Amino acid sequence: MDESMSNRAFHRRRWALRLGLAWGVVALALAPALRAQQPSEPPAEAGGAEAQPGEESATGGEDTGTSELGDIDQILAGEAEALGGGGYTYDPGDRRDPFKSLLASRDRPDVRGPRPEGIPGLLIDELRVTGVFHTRRGWVAQAQAGAKQKSFLLKEGDQLYDGDVVSITKTEVVFKQIVQDPTALKPFREVVKKLNP
Repeated sequence: MDESMSNRAFHRRRWALRLGLAWGVVALALAPALRAQQPSEPPAEAGGAEAQPGEESATGGEDTGTSELGDIDQILAGEAEALGGGGYTYDPGDRRDPFKSLLASRDRPDVRGPRPEGIPGLLIDELRVTGVFHTRRGWVAQAQAGAKQKSFLLKEGDQLYDGDVVSITKTEVVFKQIVQDPTALKPFREVVKKLNP
C-alpha cells in the first residue's frame, strides 16, 4: 500500500515537473513578442529626441517584434495548412508506384475463372516435386499440387498455367514462369524446384 502511494506521488511530481517545463518553454518563446507589444516609455526629458546610450530606440524594438510575429504567423499558417489536408498529392500516371517496395515478391498471375483440368491448370508456385524417374524417352518428374491430392507426371516441354517445363535432371526441375510485371526486363523468370530427399 505504501509503495503504491509513493509511486503515485512520484508520478504526480514527474508530471508537474513536465508541465512546468512546458510552460517555461512557451513563456520563453512568447517573451520577445510580448515585449514588442508593450508601449515604450516616454523619454524622461521633454526635448530628448535622442536615445540615451545603452537604450534601444522605439522603432528598432517594434521592427524586431513585428518580424518575429510575422515568423510565428507563417509557422502557424503552415501548420494549419498541413492539418487541413492541403498537403502534397502524387499522380503516378503510367509510371510505377515509387512507394511500392522493389524487394516485395511479384504478384502471382491473375487467376480468373476456372483453370483447365490436369497439367495445363497447374501453377508453378503450387507445385512440389516428389520424385524423378528416368525412362527411355528421358527424365520424368512426379509433382504434387498444394491444394490437390493428385500427383502429375511432368516431362520437358509441358505447358502449365503460368509457364512451362524447361528441363528435368535427377535432382531438380527447371521451369520458365511468365511474369506479369511490366517493369521487369524479361517477361519470364527461371524457377528451380529441387527434389526433396
